Amino acid sequence: MQLEVIAIGGYEEVGRNMTAVNVDGEIVIFDMGIRLDRVMIHEDTDISKMHSLNLIEMGVIPNDTVMKHVEGEVKAIVLTHGHLDHIGAVTKLAHRYNAPIIGTPYTLELVKREILSEKKFDVRNPLVVLNPGETKDLTPNLSLEFIRATHSIPDSVFAALHTPYGTILYANDFKFDNFPVVGERPDYRALKRLGKNGVICMISESTRVDHEGKTPSEIIAANLLKNDLLGADNDGKGVVVTTFSSHIARIKSITEIAVKMDRIPVLLGRSMMKYCGIAQDIGIVEFPEGTRMYGDPSAIDSALRTIAKEGKENYLLIVTGHQGEEGAVLSRMATNKTPYQFEKHDQVVFSADPIPNPINAAQRYMLESRLKLLGVRVFKGAHVSGHAAKEDHRDMIRWINAEHIIPSHGDFNLTAAYTKLAEEEGYRLGEDVHLLRNGQCLSFERII
Repeated sequence: MQLEVIAIGGYEEVGRNMTAVNVDGEIVIFDMGIRLDRVMIHEDTDISKMHSLNLIEMGVIPNDTVMKHVEGEVKAIVLTHGHLDHIGAVTKLAHRYNAPIIGTPYTLELVKREILSEKKFDVRNPLVVLNPGETKDLTPNLSLEFIRATHSIPDSVFAALHTPYGTILYANDFKFDNFPVVGERPDYRALKRLGKNGVICMISESTRVDHEGKTPSEIIAANLLKNDLLGADNDGKGVVVTTFSSHIARIKSITEIAVKMDRIPVLLGRSMMKYCGIAQDIGIVEFPEGTRMYGDPSAIDSALRTIAKEGKENYLLIVTGHQGEEGAVLSRMATNKTPYQFEKHDQVVFSADPIPNPINAAQRYMLESRLKLLGVRVFKGAHVSGHAAKEDHRDMIRWINAEHIIPSHGDFNLTAAYTKLAEEEGYRLGEDVHLLRNGQCLSFERII
């Protein structure tokens, strides 16, 4: 028996996710992500011209050189969803492995865009669609099952690798949203079935495990946005909302509120157009008739010029820049680098919290301060997380009832907090819950 989990990235930080599972020499890689905060990569930044070795040295992408010491052949690269911290390194690393890339339709459409824009490497791995609820044989001994999850991007899944020794469940990222704005509820029945049939190991995110209770549904964020936008005195004023470009459900809610306000929704930003355009093209979401999208900087400035001329009170702008990123649309607007001029009592709604690191916090503070100096009314708090909180994780641990657990997608504070929760449910550190560092391997032949 040979069964081992190789922690390549995401075990000492939030992001840069990459894990390999080796079953008797047949290897499956889960996710290939980047660490967004390491070089201040944000929604509108392009890393396509950078070399993988430089990015590894800078800590931006996983250091997969550990795979040189793993005996076996990679049979598949499996992607759980389309966020950059899970797919952003595909264009830099996937060509090293003679294996198909497997993902849901929306995820693979995003990967196609990344591959087309890549300048350094030629990624020719076959792209294979697997829908939630479907199972695919990878080899005579391995099969892959996608289980429907909810997260802050469409088409997210739990990935279950069925092996001769039991199932490995890769659960990165998820929340339990029973009232999703886009898509369906998580497939609880499938998760509980896995638990009854036997899971040898669960690899779980720990990003929000230190938050008490349960993460609220996305419908709560939609209602908070209604309160901020429909409940504020903004008649005759400019209204701008900023959120994650990949948060299709959130953007759908904002566009629908715009219609209720008798305003035309306008999406501005390269990434905004990419994520929303793909979601609309493949039928994941339908935005209100008349919704406009602009991605190219010159097209954005032209649209803003038209909006300023026709009257900002006729439009609701949904823009990139919620973290205060330099060069994003909102930052350019706040520094008078666009034809759109903020005026006193214009409204800006932040429908995203600052990413918790000092650089992001500083940038966001600076942006908010600039807006307030212009007399803009700043609204915050219309947001709910896409990550499970402590009691969601507790439910997951109980349903899956895995023989072993490996927390991931977090720094040591978060993975240790997850370990403490697992111990509350009867696990013991070093026995059946395991803390790994990037580059370490956990061999189950020595444990079972």
